[in-house]
Amino acid sequence: MRRLLMDTNIYVAFKRNDPEAVEAFRKANHIGVDVSVLAELYSGFRLGGREKENLMELEAFLNNPRVHVYEHNMETSEFFSHIYHGLRVKGKPIPANDIWIAAVAMQNGLALYSKDRHFRYIDGLIVYSA
Repeated sequence: MRRLLMDTNIYVAFKRNDPEAVEAFRKANHIGVDVSVLAELYSGFRLGGREKENLMELEAFLNNPRVHVYEHNMETSEFFSHIYHGLRVKGKPIPANDIWIAAVAMQNGLALYSKDRHFRYIDGLIVYSA
């Protein structure tokens, strides 16, 4: 049973029919989407020329029964603070949105699927690699 939390770049890769992303999603029985990823996607859609089409495609993706949206709560904030502190001590800052995404993955026992290498600096985070 493969339980993943996808990063924004993985959704983009999937939509571009990247074979690795398509295969990972095909094999996953649980695909998590953090609200920070949705915010990044919506922002990108607004900047592009296909906003309506992109929104419709995302809505169809989110309606898949294997896809689950994760929101932030008090516990997520605690995970965020531990991750932030650990990265700061190491001198390895990463974008705040990525800390939220990692916090959701850790809180919910999901493997994070991302093309960003900086996630490897987060102790205790399970990073999926195809």
